This record gives sequence, C-alpha cells and structure tokens, in this order.
Amino acid sequence: MLELNGRCLCGEVTVTASSPKPILRACHCDMCRQHTSGPFFSISADHESIKVSGPAKTYRSSEWAERGFCSTCGSTLWYGTVHDGVRNLSAGLFKDAGGAPLKLEFFVDQCPQGYALAGDHKKLTTKDTIALFAPKEE
Repeated sequence: MLELNGRCLCGEVTVTASSPKPILRACHCDMCRQHTSGPFFSISADHESIKVSGPAKTYRSSEWAERGFCSTCGSTLWYGTVHDGVRNLSAGLFKDAGGAPLKLEFFVDQCPQGYALAGDHKKLTTKDTIALFAPKEE
C-alpha cells in the first residue's frame, strides 16, 4: 500500500491517502478545463483513507458533483461525486503525481484540438463517462 502525502500550493491544506496501486486519470470536460486551465489530473486512492486538513472549501459545480479547493491559495484539491461522497484527489498535490502512470481519460471527445495526451490507455467519450459517474435514475 502506497501512502500519499500532499499539500496545496501555499501548504495550508494537507492531504493524506493510501492507494494499493495508484493510477492517474485525466478529465477533459468543459468544467474541469475551466477550473484548471487544462485537463484535471486525479490520482486513485482508497476513498476511506483520505484525510484533508486545513482551509478546504467546496463548490457544487453540478447536480451531482463538487470541487474542492484551498480557500487561501485556490489550489484544486479534488473532484467529488455528492451522491456517494467519493473524492478524486488532484494529482498535483503529490510530488511527481505519486509516481503513478496515466491509465484513463474522461470526456476525450471534448479534448481541445491544441493538445493530446500520449500513451496507450483507456479513453472514454462523454457518453461513456456520464454512464460511469452519473447517479442512476430510479
């Protein structure tokens, strides 16, 4: 189990988590790109192990999602789904992105023409991504 220890840009928010085998994920949705000025890179972690200390705030960005940030420096901390409380931690919090390899891209059909991520990894379209994350209607 790898122990992840990270912090925001100013250091006021610290984040710890555990991951058996961390991977990186990149999201190209309009909101992630507007929030981070590029794709949002998250690192996989055991959701029960995540501990956040310091002036973290959340912004409800959609009916089913929220984004965490440091209220002092504005660093992106996580993207989370509100129906289950799962937080996908920003890879930038951790030195060398936790040494994790890129394994998954979300909303690849929304990726701007100006860049593309290299490598052989899974790429999900908007339809695939929504089906994976959006809460099921009952």
